[in-house]
Amino acid sequence: MSFSKDLAEYGISLAQENGANYAEARVVNGKKIIYFLQNGELISGSELKTQGIGFRVLKNGGLSFVSVDEPTKKAVKQAISAGLKMANSSNPKEKIDFGEPVSNKAKWAVPIKEKITNIDSDTMLELLSQMDKVAENHNISSRANFFEAHSTQKTILTSEGTNIEAELSMLKFFSIITAKGLLDSEQRWVDLTRSTGWEGTKTWIDEYNDQCAQLEKVAAQEDYRLNGKVDFVVGPEVVGIICHENAGHPSEGDRIMGREGAQAGESFWRDLELGKSRVGSEHVTVLEDPTFPGTGGYYEYDDEGVKARERTLIREGIIHEPLLNREFGVKFGLGTNGSARSSDYNREPIIRMANTYMKPGDFTIEELIEGVKHGIYMLSFTEWNIDDRRYQSKYVGFECYLIENGEISDTMVRRPIMELTSIGLFSSIDGVSKDLDFDFPGICGKSDPSQGVPVYAGGGYLRMRDIRLG
Repeated sequence: MSFSKDLAEYGISLAQENGANYAEARVVNGKKIIYFLQNGELISGSELKTQGIGFRVLKNGGLSFVSVDEPTKKAVKQAISAGLKMANSSNPKEKIDFGEPVSNKAKWAVPIKEKITNIDSDTMLELLSQMDKVAENHNISSRANFFEAHSTQKTILTSEGTNIEAELSMLKFFSIITAKGLLDSEQRWVDLTRSTGWEGTKTWIDEYNDQCAQLEKVAAQEDYRLNGKVDFVVGPEVVGIICHENAGHPSEGDRIMGREGAQAGESFWRDLELGKSRVGSEHVTVLEDPTFPGTGGYYEYDDEGVKARERTLIREGIIHEPLLNREFGVKFGLGTNGSARSSDYNREPIIRMANTYMKPGDFTIEELIEGVKHGIYMLSFTEWNIDDRRYQSKYVGFECYLIENGEISDTMVRRPIMELTSIGLFSSIDGVSKDLDFDFPGICGKSDPSQGVPVYAGGGYLRMRDIRLG
């Protein structure tokens, strides 16, 4: 049985009748198809329903979250009663305020051509089998492939009059591939997640082939390394992880104010001043925008019913705008910028990234490379690490080439390490290309209990000066 708007409206009315200052319901009715293959062999497969309602209740400055997975008035009544008690007894030192009322009404949908629900299991498994054969052709000795297809209807209702209906469609493909190399084994994580209908798989075989070919090439490289200081030109995948880790996470308002300290870390932005503190060169503008169709982070309204828009995290090297939901929008005195997301009906909406990227600059890729006398062309990474404040960071290259006198050579550089602070990293940038490529899809985890949401990140190409290799 599906969960209805009537049940959600019943819960909201019940909360108001019992003194709630604000009540919110998020109704989710979805289906998920999952397959896992190991070296071409089907290990498991399942079809799951994800159905329920998540409620938030604000009373006397206290906020609670509860959820139900039983579509009955009795279950909703019990959940609302528990939510009211939690909110009332929380007695926070600082009362939670959601600010000005939001009463948006809209319907939106992920643009699709072929519904995932119309695709039979044989078609899905045939695609996964073809992709496994692609990996075999590139001497990939181990393949662990994970596939998910999601089709979801979501409705957000609030006591302020918000009524948002959304039709969601998402395909996920994760693959861990390993190849025996000249020196030792090399491994690659492949992620082809996107918001789309079945038509989104049409390019998967070609994309997977490119990733497998890259792994085969890297596995065959010799042990050529560099030392000392070099310049870097890095590609969209590396730019994406940098924007996500060194700019996106530090900009989350809940991190800055310490709410996520115990679960997911803090932020070095805590000690900085918005609109004044410089963290990078004038070439660095980092944007966050959920409104790109096809990306993992795509949405038109967030999970508080706020219309999505572009956010400028860093403007020409200066921190500008944190990611904010309604609660932290009030605390910062800026208002929400539509950054509330939840992974499912049984997780509270919290501040999350969507699509984080470096704003295109004025250079061509050729101009960036021509300006490097001695350096590294780093197309992808194999390892990364960053501390809890998102300040001390480390990136290890995967497919990398030596640049000599403004030209990319055929010599591959093995696992060069960039290890520097966020400010040091962004300050070293003296050129950004005109390109924009979301080349780093991923699942971003946060909170307790943990919830992972799909995100995209990217940009063009960056040139970084005088980086001392780790």
